[in-house]
Amino acid sequence: MLLVALTAVLATGAGILLDRHTAFAGRLAHRALTLMLYVLIPLIAYVSFAHIHISVGGGIGLAVAYAGLACSGVLAWAIGRRIGIEGPALGALLISVVLVNTTYLGYPMTVALLGAHALPHAVVYDQVVSTPILFTAGFAIGAAFGHGERPTFAARAKAFLTRNPPLAAAIAGLLVPASFAPAPLVSAAHVVVDALLVVGFVVVGVYLSSERREDGAPLLERPNLHVGAALAARFLVTPLLLGAVALAGVAIPGAFLLQAAMPSAIGGLIVGHAFGLDQRLIATVIVWSTILVLVVGVVVYVV
Repeated sequence: MLLVALTAVLATGAGILLDRHTAFAGRLAHRALTLMLYVLIPLIAYVSFAHIHISVGGGIGLAVAYAGLACSGVLAWAIGRRIGIEGPALGALLISVVLVNTTYLGYPMTVALLGAHALPHAVVYDQVVSTPILFTAGFAIGAAFGHGERPTFAARAKAFLTRNPPLAAAIAGLLVPASFAPAPLVSAAHVVVDALLVVGFVVVGVYLSSERREDGAPLLERPNLHVGAALAARFLVTPLLLGAVALAGVAIPGAFLLQAAMPSAIGGLIVGHAFGLDQRLIATVIVWSTILVLVVGVVVYVV
């Protein structure tokens, strides 16, 4: 876990330096995202779904995760209205709460804290919960609160189906027997998880730096009331709901609980950029939520 935290910090720093000192950082980040979307994540999804067996507790856990994200979004909306946030800033608050980094940080932290055997459950949570939320609720929030292009429902549905290669890979994994994902492919998927940590956080660094630079904001700001509201809604609702269900005797996979407690996702910046949301707020929440998760993860690992 110490290695995961150090790698995330160094990779993010490398991305920041690339953005500040080169002219090709944006193009490199775009190509890295394309590689991850069309090659790396589909490989992990295929292998994991080929070997996964969803229990009754796992199915209940996924349903609770959706309920938790819905409740956290409503809570964030209510708090935002209460403290006077409106329009693009309120949309940024909601995006920061409902979009979760269950891929770039969730996968490696699951392996580091729970072991490689828990990775398939982490991938299921990511592909069944987080990815659909990005292309449905994420787009809808952007359209509702932003000032950019507002896609129709048909456009959002098309994007979900055509820009989501991991979904196709996951379905393929479900349809084939486990023998179609042999041990060498499983080992390769574990190597890819490590690669995602490095490549993913380099991309995070590039995007965070570019957005902060364009907005004329410092790279790291002290959290204000708006950021505090986002952090509270992000970390309290869904993990507590899943924990309560687990305490009630339902066998919720530990990876689900860990994934529910991951920080805000870089996808928030992508949605925010497309719809004109408050990028400064989104970037600040990503920074502080990631710092909190890494610090707590290291403490748990050491203790």
